[in-house]
Amino acid sequence: MENKEYTISVYTENFAGLLQRVVSVFTRRHINIECLTTSKSSMEGVHRFTIVVNVTEEQIIKLVAALDKQVDVIKAFYYVSEQVVTQEIALYKVPTSAFSDGDEMERLVRTHNARILSIEPAYIVIEKTGHQSETEALLLELEKSGIYEFVRSGRVAITKAMEPLNRYLESVNATDHE
Repeated sequence: MENKEYTISVYTENFAGLLQRVVSVFTRRHINIECLTTSKSSMEGVHRFTIVVNVTEEQIIKLVAALDKQVDVIKAFYYVSEQVVTQEIALYKVPTSAFSDGDEMERLVRTHNARILSIEPAYIVIEKTGHQSETEALLLELEKSGIYEFVRSGRVAITKAMEPLNRYLESVNATDHE
């Protein structure tokens, strides 16, 4: 079987030490985490981890099963790229002097649908939201003019189907009442 990119959503209660326990599931299996983002979810008191990995289908099934067994994990789901809508945000700090050579830098910012967040005497901060390939493409272009600093967030993802956690909890409640 060949490796494929998967996005994992892990819904948990929000307790100290939980990140370490979640990450240890990957470490024990020698699976590299490509990207990790955490945030509140749409449900009160529920936290969400969004994790990107490149593994085989067999590995992802075992991985999600192991995550489900963790204390304080409500439920884990995995998705292929066609099942989710994703975005990242990137910030670029470039020398102000890069903008002094005419309209070229302005065109570059516009072409990449980026925006300028801050203009300082020594540098300008540019923001780009998009897929990793898009934020990477702008980085490659900006490197030609010089770049002081670059940072990219982790992936945020939302499923194309309705919220899976809500459906899961409804099915658990229906089973409990039978």
